[in-house]
Parts: sequence; structure tokens; C-alpha cells
Amino acid sequence: MKRSPSTACSTCNTRREFLKKTAKAAVATSSLILLGSVTIKSQAASERVRGRRFAMFIDVDKCYGCYACVVACAHENNVPIGVYRTWIERYVKEDGTPVYVPKQCNHCDNPSCVDVCPVKATYVNEDGIVLVDDDLCIGCGACIQNCPYGARFYNPIKGVADKCTFCVHRIYSDMLPACVEACPTGARVFGELADEESEVSKLIRSNNVQQLKPWTGNDPQIFYKDLPQEANT
Repeated sequence: MKRSPSTACSTCNTRREFLKKTAKAAVATSSLILLGSVTIKSQAASERVRGRRFAMFIDVDKCYGCYACVVACAHENNVPIGVYRTWIERYVKEDGTPVYVPKQCNHCDNPSCVDVCPVKATYVNEDGIVLVDDDLCIGCGACIQNCPYGARFYNPIKGVADKCTFCVHRIYSDMLPACVEACPTGARVFGELADEESEVSKLIRSNNVQQLKPWTGNDPQIFYKDLPQEANT
């Protein structure tokens, strides 16, 4: 029996809707499986790093401003164009020699950005890493204004305050922060500060290191070697 055009059209629409729903269900299921595996892996790794204190050592002399860290960070964390979680500042010594200084959130021990948040969206987690809870953040900008390092920005896509997280998702998966992994000269070293055998701990102990704006009382956990005075004003 030949179907009328209207009946055929109705059948096509029904089939089309069925295929759409099936595709959506498949995507949702695969997403749940992927997210589930990542969560399980992260939770397992989290048990191993809980209570540890992470820090970063930056050897300014080894940085030549290639911006590999900036690109890697943007790619890893979906950073919108025009804002940065990490960036490079260029200075010139008296003899004309250029100096490149990587900067980012310092994950301070006494962060001035935390107490000013009216909804407690920004906080220090159990590993000492300063984070922002996107579900709580209202984008008021109080923390942005109260960071003495200019390390926070308003994310126009998410509508919240944003900044470096030390790639906490990578740490919990036994990986290095993207900026550290991408550095071609090894200018950045990341690890556990309390572990006296860790590379970062040894470097900080064996070098005359500097912190950015120590007079603020924030106690940054990024330690520089050969930081030029011009970069610390």
C-alpha cells in the first residue's frame, strides 16, 4: 500500500527524532564513562597527594620568553583569548640585556584574595592550592581587585573569576602542570615543598630565592632565582 506524502513525512520525522534521541543518549553515556574514569583516577591520585604542599621554582636566567608555557596553559585550560593564567613580563637590565619573568597565581599561604570573597567561592584546598568554585562565584571581582599580583581575571565565557590552578586536574592524575611540561629550558620546576628529597625543595634550599612582593604578607609559594628588582615592584 502506497503511503501518502504526509504519512511518509510523518514517518521520516519520527525516525529522525528517534535517531536524535539515540545519538544524544550515546553521547551522554560516553561522557559519563569518560568523566567517571577521570574522576576515579583523580580520587585515587588525590589520596596520595592530600595534605602535601606544592610549590614552583622559576629560574629567570633560563627563561628566554618563548611563550611555550603561555600557549600550553591556554590550550590545557581553555583560557579565552585576551586573558591569561600565566604570562611573561620583559624587563631590560642596565646593560641592555633583556630579562623574561614568568608570572601567574602564586598560590599564597596567606592569600589576600580569599577573605574578601563574599560568597566563599575562592578558597585554599587541602593541598594549599588556591582555587575558585565556579558554582559559587558571582563574578563580583572582589578577589581580582585584592590580588596584589594581578593574577586573577574575569572569565568572559564562564562569567566567573579565573586564574592559574597549578593544573590541579593534572597533578591528581600524576602529571606536571602544563606550563612546566612545556618549558623547553627547564626554567620551571614543580613539586612538593615539604619533601626534602624533591627537586623543587632542593632548589629552593640551595639557591638564594626571591618571592614576589613579600611585604604584602601573602607568602607566595612560587620562588624565583635571579629575579630582577624591576620585576618586584
